[in-house]
Amino acid sequence: MTETAALEPHSAPTAQAAAASLSAWRSPWVIGWIGLISVVLLVNLTMVTLAVVTNPGLVVDDYYERGRAMERSIRSRATTTPGWTVATDIPPDLSAGQPATIRFFVVDQAGQPVTPETVTLFAYRPADAGRDFSLPMVPEAPGRYRAELSFPLPGVWDVLIAVTDGEAEYPFDQRLRIGFRRAHAITPSAER
Repeated sequence: MTETAALEPHSAPTAQAAAASLSAWRSPWVIGWIGLISVVLLVNLTMVTLAVVTNPGLVVDDYYERGRAMERSIRSRATTTPGWTVATDIPPDLSAGQPATIRFFVVDQAGQPVTPETVTLFAYRPADAGRDFSLPMVPEAPGRYRAELSFPLPGVWDVLIAVTDGEAEYPFDQRLRIGFRRAHAITPSAER
């Protein structure tokens, strides 16, 4: 037996092993996993880029001081609350771009209507401060106020109703979820 003949049996399994290792990269499972990981990384990179480029400006530089001021404000309001009972009448199916009426009711501890100097409705959009707005509420009767409004965008809105009585201001807030504007259903006519 020659040396080359002795080496050939050992070289054949090595060639088969090399071919088997290369065929794993051609497997649809391996290609699928690599594709899935690539898509996830690409989506994450896109989301990070969008987060940096479209900064909504919700982070402020003096966040600690503003938080402390808010805490002091909450404590001072809690000690000076007049003991009023308030209620709001907000339609449950608010949609963006649709006119709506929000009503506000306020009575004192004896159940008598309160007539403060001003009642103002503030609407804050947490995701976009550029869409915030405010409008005065119109008195309908003693202790009963109304505001006609239309929310420009769907999503979460914080509504704050500020009641001013003399030097004091009393805020009452509520979070709303505004839906999308629904198109009216078209009914087929009886004639064809």
